[in-house]
Amino acid sequence: MESQPVEERIVMTPTRRGHGHTRIKIERVQQTDVNNSSVMHVAGGDHKGIVINKEESSGDDDQSCAQLTLEFKVFLTNAANNTHTQESRQLKFWFKCEVSEPDQMRSAQDFFKELVSPIEFPRDYVGFIKGIMKLMQLKYQNIRKIEVEMRQIEEMAEPPARPISMDESMVGTMVGVTEEKVLEMIESAYPNPLKVTDMAKTLQCTEEEVRLHVSELKSKGIIKSLENGSYTRVTQNDTEVKMVRQVPTVISSQQPSIAIITAQYCEKVAVDAMIENKDTYVRYKTEGESNVYTLGNIGAHRVVATKLPAVGHHRGAMIAAGNTTTRLLGSFQKVEYVFLVGIGGGVPHYTNYSKHVRLGDVVVSTSPEDQNDKFIYMYCEKTKNSPEGKISTNGTLNDKYNIKRWCPPSLCLQEIAQQLWTQGLLDAKQRPWEDYIRYASEMLANQEADFNRPSSDTDKLFMSIGGKDVIEVGHPQAPEGTVEHREPGKSMIHFGGVASGRVLMKDDAVRQEFAHQQGILAFDSEFDAVVESIYGNRKDNYTFIRGISDYKDGTKNKEWQPYSALVAAAFMKAIICALDPCDDQD
Repeated sequence: MESQPVEERIVMTPTRRGHGHTRIKIERVQQTDVNNSSVMHVAGGDHKGIVINKEESSGDDDQSCAQLTLEFKVFLTNAANNTHTQESRQLKFWFKCEVSEPDQMRSAQDFFKELVSPIEFPRDYVGFIKGIMKLMQLKYQNIRKIEVEMRQIEEMAEPPARPISMDESMVGTMVGVTEEKVLEMIESAYPNPLKVTDMAKTLQCTEEEVRLHVSELKSKGIIKSLENGSYTRVTQNDTEVKMVRQVPTVISSQQPSIAIITAQYCEKVAVDAMIENKDTYVRYKTEGESNVYTLGNIGAHRVVATKLPAVGHHRGAMIAAGNTTTRLLGSFQKVEYVFLVGIGGGVPHYTNYSKHVRLGDVVVSTSPEDQNDKFIYMYCEKTKNSPEGKISTNGTLNDKYNIKRWCPPSLCLQEIAQQLWTQGLLDAKQRPWEDYIRYASEMLANQEADFNRPSSDTDKLFMSIGGKDVIEVGHPQAPEGTVEHREPGKSMIHFGGVASGRVLMKDDAVRQEFAHQQGILAFDSEFDAVVESIYGNRKDNYTFIRGISDYKDGTKNKEWQPYSALVAAAFMKAIICALDPCDDQD
């Protein structure tokens, strides 16, 4: 490590703000600017260059707003009486003037991860503050000042268990087959029916276990059996769903101009709630792929909505998703606009309020402004026969990745979406999607899934600090003096790239860096075969609309999925209603 120049000092000044509330200011100053009348201690030896000031009674002469802020929580233990106190710690960063915004963000996050590393994490106040000063002194010399706000929140009987991801919780654990898992499998396969033998094989359990849960689901009217002994989902108002060998011919005036593609069952239910005068046909096949088409009206437009029978990047799912899309666009050749609507994983910006994506928000795929190559969707995969890709030392993705990009010739859907959001910011009454959410929530009240917005307390944000260790951090807040656009219980609409790729899901650090470099705001569960089919069918207008249900790829947090799917469908409806009617539509 490069040593600190003697001419500079790291000066720490504490300020008592009230009971259980302390602020510590740590700043980089020239030796000649140190106020000797305030100095309490000048360190020597290994800590030469560090100065401790006397406690201030109030205030700070630097009135400029912090450039970045990061908040997290710790749990303190009183050894004398074995009580535990939860404490909020907020770090505010100021950087030297030549440091760019991306470098500020990367530096602040790296600083924080190093500070709270499980191996080195300080066990007391003195160690914590000393850790900040030494990192500033020896390594992060682009940081001009850091303020630490420490505020006690509440006493607790015992500290909480360390949070772990869903994936980690599965390691080394045999998870029993449940009714929920069987239903989830049947819903994922819909409109394809499933046999008990196939479900037992996938779930790695006995056929008797599956039959037990299937029988219970059937008695509740949630699934039904078909002629060949397979099972499928009973949809809402199932009497309207027509099982056919061939979809009836649609007369020219009733041909849809808009296609809507979903993958999850809750996404299809949410989209159907936005369609009026609808008819649903399941083109049922005992062998091969079945198809579901819901035809109806949204505003002045005829639409057709479908659900992909499988999504993912194993070979069968890729072929099925691409074939379903090609069949849809071949069957309804007057389609001009394609919407890919559903859930996704948001990209958190731990220190930047304006770029932070939260659960329940919506991301509309738009080409990022700061990228040379225009795209709205990107797929990233590891180069064949290469080792696991990593971030190179200069902060860019190395040649271990193949990246595919897609961008429609026309961005009219994206432009309409941005106009709608801009109008909504200027006038809260100009947000039709909020009415659509409310109406659809009432319509779907009797569904097995809960389409209401979950409590904001369940929107917890974690940062990976190395390996499998994570720490809970606070959501970034609007800087002082700026307009707060986020309203409690309401969704924000964001515009940026959407991406996928299993290699990115394996490593939080790689995924985060990739997202920042490429302007990605959301990830999903691999729709490259679908968008390739749209591109191959020469559809010039298409967009992804992703309701954010977790901070990975949308598949992990089941609690937020129905609501997030509903918000995405509602914003889709707002865009469609703002589209001019097609010339040949009656």
